[in-house]
Amino acid sequence: MGVAAQLRPGERTIVTVEGREIGVFNIDGAYYAVRNRCPHQAGPLCKGQQTGAVSSPRPGVYEFDPRASILRCPWHQWEFDITTGRSWCDPEKLRARAYPVEVTSGSDLTGPPGKVPGPYTAETFPVSVEEDYLVVDLSGHIDG
Repeated sequence: MGVAAQLRPGERTIVTVEGREIGVFNIDGAYYAVRNRCPHQAGPLCKGQQTGAVSSPRPGVYEFDPRASILRCPWHQWEFDITTGRSWCDPEKLRARAYPVEVTSGSDLTGPPGKVPGPYTAETFPVSVEEDYLVVDLSGHIDG
């Protein structure tokens, strides 16, 4: 997707993964992903307004929770919880597809996205940094 630090808290981006548009959200340093397709009529859900939640413990009393992460579809205003994909009005039956997101160190990634290592590898040597010098250890090699 990209560098995690580029998506600051409160921001979102829409990416395409295996032909699917996915909205990725940074909510207070935690990352969530939701399919950019409203289950109501396939509207661009992740382009909608992000807001808190209004609840009512009893008639005539309303409470606003700005910490809740509600995504409102721009077409018909259907609301979904960004963290779970569940519908705000019918959470047991209706939901947008939500995906797990993990932050992975760049050194843990095996290469460019979509690339699969081939059967042939070039001979490589370990490199270490000592003070201001790069040292190449020719006595060993890294098995690919």
